Amino acid sequence: MKQLMLGNDAVARGLYEAGCSVASSYPGTPSTEIAEALAAYDGIYSEWAPNEKVALEVAFGAALGGRRGFCGMKHVGLNVAADPLFTASYTGVNAGLVVVVADDPGMHSSQNEQDSRHYAVAAKLPMLEPSDSSECLEFARYAYELSEQYDTPVLLRVCTRIAHAQSVVETGARVAPEIVPYKKDSAKYVMMPAAARQRHPIVEARMKKLAGLAETSPLNRVEPGSRTDIGVVTSGASYQYVKEAFGDSVSVLKLGLVNPLPEELIRGFAARFDRVCVVEELDPVIENHCRKLGLAVTGKEIFPICDEFNQNLVARALGKAVPQSAALPEEIPARPPVMCAGCPHRGMFYALKENGATVIGDIGCYTLGAAAPLMAMDTTVCMGASVSGLHGFTHAAGNAFAEKAVALIGDSTFMHSGVTGLINIAYNGGTSTVIILDNSTTGMTGQQQNPTTGLNIKGDPAGKIDLTALCRAVGIRRVSVVDPYDLAVCDAALKEEMAAKEPSVIISRRPCALLKTVRHNPPFRVNPDRCKSCKACMKIGCPAVSMKSGQAAIDHTLCVGCGVCAQLCRFDAFEGGAE
Repeated sequence: MKQLMLGNDAVARGLYEAGCSVASSYPGTPSTEIAEALAAYDGIYSEWAPNEKVALEVAFGAALGGRRGFCGMKHVGLNVAADPLFTASYTGVNAGLVVVVADDPGMHSSQNEQDSRHYAVAAKLPMLEPSDSSECLEFARYAYELSEQYDTPVLLRVCTRIAHAQSVVETGARVAPEIVPYKKDSAKYVMMPAAARQRHPIVEARMKKLAGLAETSPLNRVEPGSRTDIGVVTSGASYQYVKEAFGDSVSVLKLGLVNPLPEELIRGFAARFDRVCVVEELDPVIENHCRKLGLAVTGKEIFPICDEFNQNLVARALGKAVPQSAALPEEIPARPPVMCAGCPHRGMFYALKENGATVIGDIGCYTLGAAAPLMAMDTTVCMGASVSGLHGFTHAAGNAFAEKAVALIGDSTFMHSGVTGLINIAYNGGTSTVIILDNSTTGMTGQQQNPTTGLNIKGDPAGKIDLTALCRAVGIRRVSVVDPYDLAVCDAALKEEMAAKEPSVIISRRPCALLKTVRHNPPFRVNPDRCKSCKACMKIGCPAVSMKSGQAAIDHTLCVGCGVCAQLCRFDAFEGGAE
């Protein structure tokens, strides 16, 4: 059956049709929808793992046990999963193992633009890269065949534009293979040095066989064009930009198997043209491969190494004029993201700013607290880095900074990799204050469940971690819970815990305002006779509050009646809210 399908949904469909049995992932834009789509299929055990390392280990365990396993993550998640990934390359698999990684050129929702193709090269693993939803399904299905034929995990790389674009796919039936019996084989799976030394040559031999496959695989194909002066080597989303810009006028070598890359196929293609251009986003991986083959290709001299491409950029770089109809008539105004109206994090951020705190931050929607007018975030590096980073900061910084330094982390991120940093603080006698923003969800990636919510990926009851008990169990005696809608309570808790001479945790607890289970108060309204136009209410940066005709105004379509703005008004101009 043919249907329009999101790239991520198509990946999930391909995994389903191929007989995937166990799926473990951690949410991360732009990969999240793959796991969510898989969870809707019968016959697949699906879960949200606490982090990507755990997820990959679960998927590997499933493959070891004889069932096809899957693990999905965004590009920075592959950093977390790198430890088991590299060793799984040595051990190989029993049943198939597919790892999908979603890169984010342009950093639409990421802290860096890393190119995951480097992981395929470094870990010596095959990598497939689809260019549309149809290929997402096809490549995901084929990845299991490749995995089992060559005894290897297989990486499948998508990017934001492929993951979140829709195109037509043709779905098929699910064909689940028989379980592969597990056979004890210590030499293959127990990677002690002696065994690992024996496995490394096997990995190298496997890569040579895969390099031979790259020469003849239909995933790598030449699409002839009418022009003879130029040929283009490309892959992934860049292939779509080339086709949109030039149609069938330019000959294209489209690479779907991007590691290992072919040699003779590229040489033969390049020999037909006076000029060969490599079009690829981010790093010059294909370009460098071509240069190692002795080919004089054009690449990053004319294409940027930063940000994502588009068809106009590709057309201009390759000397084609962009018609006026394809150009934007004017610059599109910026629309920066903001924390939602009623976001429970806003009150705590306001208290942090008022107290002049140095905030070692983390990854999540609360990272938006770095933006004006709150500007209450000093660093954001990676998942869990706030807690560990604070411990180092307090040991190194002068007292003026250290005494007012805190770590800020969300509940899901704390379970991902923050708890180990807290253990380090307790174990090594730190005095840091850690704030856990518990909004009962994994907010930034679309409100997924996590180990603190009590629900699993399907929304069914599951084990629930008690954050208060957990913090005390690892050695933190001072643990308090505050409501971030109460500014006075937040302020008092901050002052008390930052002054304490032992480690402490403040749990700022209130559910995300966007959760369907949250019941809001009626919106506030502004009494124009009381408003003095002091703009104190604007200090929290709530999108529901603005200034109109010189006075404060409330957007009733956005206001959730949280009352934070009313607490800032010295003239009681805000009325309503609570029933």
